Amino acid sequence: MTKDLVLDKVFRQRWTVKRALGIGLAVVLLVGVVTAIVLEQGEQAQLQTVRGVIGSEKLAFFADQRVKDVFARHGVEVEVDPAGSRQIVTATDLTPYDFAFPSSAPAAEKIQRDRKAARTYAPFSSPMVIATFDPVVDLLTKAGVVRSGPGYPTFDVQAYLELAAKGTRWDQLPGNTAYPARKNLLVTTTDPRDSNSAAMYLAITSFVANGGVVSSPDAEGKVLPAVSKLFLDQGYTQSSTEGPFEDYLSAGMGKTPLVLAYEAQFADRVVRGDSSVRPDMKLLYPAPTVLSKHTLVPLREAGDRVGQLLQSDAELGRLAATFGFRTADPKHFNDIVREKNLPVPQTIVDVVEPPAHETLERMLEAIAKQY
Repeated sequence: MTKDLVLDKVFRQRWTVKRALGIGLAVVLLVGVVTAIVLEQGEQAQLQTVRGVIGSEKLAFFADQRVKDVFARHGVEVEVDPAGSRQIVTATDLTPYDFAFPSSAPAAEKIQRDRKAARTYAPFSSPMVIATFDPVVDLLTKAGVVRSGPGYPTFDVQAYLELAAKGTRWDQLPGNTAYPARKNLLVTTTDPRDSNSAAMYLAITSFVANGGVVSSPDAEGKVLPAVSKLFLDQGYTQSSTEGPFEDYLSAGMGKTPLVLAYEAQFADRVVRGDSSVRPDMKLLYPAPTVLSKHTLVPLREAGDRVGQLLQSDAELGRLAATFGFRTADPKHFNDIVREKNLPVPQTIVDVVEPPAHETLERMLEAIAKQY
């Protein structure tokens, strides 16, 4: 056999071996991929799907992949539909859902009674705040509406109601050169016929006008003329809290000098490093304020499991805090405050309870009839 034939035979043998090894490796890889797909599908098949209807403020939280991953580790896949908290109580068919998760305690209380739910869970909350700007803070401080609170600036609701009752315009405030607008001095809210935040504003203002929680028809009749004016004099109002808050961020002081918002809306933007939050933007805490308590009502056993996880799982609590929510364990929110230098107090002192659901609804309906 010639030298060339020998070399050719050796090369052919080596190529055959390499080819066989390559095919073997490809088979191994293919088997691995198929196995991974099968395992993944198996894991997905084992997840229990739990359906809920939620206040729209929590939609971004439940849509976050990190939140979905935590639920998946507990064998749960949560599917949610957003709705207004009042709508969840009055107009939503709850039959298809395993839990209802409105953004207020009165709404949850009504659902719990109607559905005879054994328990509720309140895993996170957000106080109502007034978003404004430095020049307006200075102006209202001179007018006696903004005061130095216990470590944070407060918005004196009683002083504000007195100005609003007189129909005071911005340009009528003494020495006002910062914001001489020819419109009434009013906090911008959402439509009380649709929005939970407007209902929370009614809870605050009716408490002050009544000198305590409104709890009787006589008290309702006493406060309605004053509190109705706060809504009706605004003219057009939007149905979602996101609307006026976006106006605050984009249009600035000219359109919306005072905006009722959830603290979580502002905190969420700061945590995400949103450049639309500028240094001259400030939060005022109404004195008194109310907490928007995001309260989950289990309608079936699967919904109860979600409530337990939201209440007790530390990772879900930490993630909720990154969306600006104050959590059942205050450590999560306080850690975010320190880490991100959030301009919000860790503790809010002057907090009152809203009226019962039926009382709040009667007042809202009475205001709605005046539009």
